[in-house]
Amino acid sequence: MSFGDPNNPYGQQPQAPQGQPGYGYPQQPPQGVPPQGGYAYPQQAPQGYPGGPAGYPGGYPGMPMEMPGLVKTARVLLFIVGGLQLIVGIVALIGGAALSTTDSGAAGDVVGGVVLALGLFVLALGVLAIILGVKYAKGGNGVRITSIVYASLSILGGLANFANTSANGANGAASGIVGLAIGGLILAAMVSSPGAAWFKRPRY
Repeated sequence: MSFGDPNNPYGQQPQAPQGQPGYGYPQQPPQGVPPQGGYAYPQQAPQGYPGGPAGYPGGYPGMPMEMPGLVKTARVLLFIVGGLQLIVGIVALIGGAALSTTDSGAAGDVVGGVVLALGLFVLALGVLAIILGVKYAKGGNGVRITSIVYASLSILGGLANFANTSANGANGAASGIVGLAIGGLILAAMVSSPGAAWFKRPRY
């Protein structure tokens, strides 16, 4: 039986017996097995933040980052406190206007003016709190810095209520505790690493 021209490189090649590995060609090692004389190293995922490669905290490039839980809590508190401050500010404005228009003399005018000023200040804080809460979804580092200022004002207000505990009694102490707790939580959310990463995240 002839196998073709032995000088023809494209001639018919001998066939391996059925059921046995072929011969005449070098055998390829299975995938994952290193060739003889070589070394193989297991492939490792790139190191970085959990959930994504290095340099992209919380996900891969182009993926939306999820708002941290502490920032979500601060956002809810801003909405609640902002709504309460709006109510208190409006009530203070109405009370201050009523004191200023009554025939109570110069003392009534002074008290009415002070109440009006406090009402405007509390009203402005309420509007600011709600705007900050809305901006948390897409705001940048400026929103974070403004939130730190708002939290600091809340902490100062709580300390002031504690200082006036002798005049306001238990209500002053309770208001001081609430102000300190809310301001402290918002401040902690803004200065924490996840909070800073959220407001400094890349936007696409």
